[in-house]
Amino acid sequence: MLIHFTKMHGLGNDFMVVDQISQKVRLRPEQVRHLSDRNLGVGFDQLLIIEPPTRPDTDFCYRVFNADGSEVESSGNGARCFAIFVQEKRLTSKKTLRVETAGGLLILTLNDSNQVTVDMGIPRLNPDDLPFETPAQAISYPLQLTQQQLTIGVVSIGGPHAITRVDDVINAPVHALGTAIENHPLFPRRVNAGFLQVIARTQGRLRVYERGTGEILSSGTGAAAAMVYGRLQGWFDSRVEMQLPGGILQLEWLGEGHSVKLTGPAQRVFEGQIYL
Repeated sequence: MLIHFTKMHGLGNDFMVVDQISQKVRLRPEQVRHLSDRNLGVGFDQLLIIEPPTRPDTDFCYRVFNADGSEVESSGNGARCFAIFVQEKRLTSKKTLRVETAGGLLILTLNDSNQVTVDMGIPRLNPDDLPFETPAQAISYPLQLTQQQLTIGVVSIGGPHAITRVDDVINAPVHALGTAIENHPLFPRRVNAGFLQVIARTQGRLRVYERGTGEILSSGTGAAAAMVYGRLQGWFDSRVEMQLPGGILQLEWLGEGHSVKLTGPAQRVFEGQIYL
């Protein structure tokens, strides 16, 4: 099977993008894992599969697979790469796109200079939506690890996220804590772990340990979840600049009942083909 693909990234969060409209590709989880290998395959954080829409009111459908081959709900950085991809491939001339994902409908707006605004939808705060096993909904929850207890917030927005506030995100033990949080038994389907440092009411720093992949340079859904949690705690205003290792994302959330809007860049790296 010969696969034509495009390598893209959103602030260093990198993707292998496969157009399944013009070619027929069916990948098994073990093939996704092979392709994600940075020594033996293409190398990526996530695989994006572009498909025709299944609904008359949408323009496309896209699916997201982590490096371990597991399918996930959505990706904020991936959505921006998707929008640039379909424009560059002339699959659409629209500037605003309605896109189906496993996590729900996304509305994408292409701006100038390869900037894309993603309407991420209304964040879900009910623990059952992640799922997270806890007796009642709250703004924050205790999470007991082997050696320590953390305080976390849980938000589902394009995927499940557990956010922990830290004093110094650069020196935070992201790998050790991220692994423990991702696989904690209270998250039966695993969870993405975000580590948030609040700089000011309009500025935060974030590192994200993504389930099935490990720490990544940027996460759009992770930034959105961290902004929501910080705003619920009273740490942030309605507009926040979130600094991640790969760069800066702009976020806006007016509060409960409103959708989160995320703006950032996306870029094509190269075109290729690989035989499986």
